[in-house]
Amino acid sequence: MMTLRGTASVAMILALGLGGCAAMKTGRDRIVKAPPRCADQTVEVYFDAESAEVTKEGRAVIAAAAREGRPCKVAGVDVLGLSDSAGGADANLELSKRRAQSVTAALAAAGLPAGEFKVQAAGQAGSLTAGGQARPLRRRVDVVLHLSPG
Repeated sequence: MMTLRGTASVAMILALGLGGCAAMKTGRDRIVKAPPRCADQTVEVYFDAESAEVTKEGRAVIAAAAREGRPCKVAGVDVLGLSDSAGGADANLELSKRRAQSVTAALAAAGLPAGEFKVQAAGQAGSLTAGGQARPLRRRVDVVLHLSPG
């Protein structure tokens, strides 16, 4: 058997509980966005052997980098084409140039300012260690986005 005093206590507890839920709901309704991370970013775009065509995975990497850079000021973009040591030096230099050009075109298509690109090609230079061992994963283009707050 509940008394008037007990009923008032239950009502007060329910009111406090519901009030707390309402306060929690408004706290959750607010969306807090982190400020953009406008610091230099480095991404690597890999290629199939003897190919300068940007792969599906490469396009996804480029798109993600462009998304990260959108809220920031792009101070510059360094693009360095590389190749492995298989084949002749002249052919590898040409391949690394074509890779760099392919990535540059994809970066521009993704919305990065094309006038900010510094494009270089190294060919197979640096593809071997001092001991003559081939360095793995040289079929790539290294991209450095120089970003600063807008």
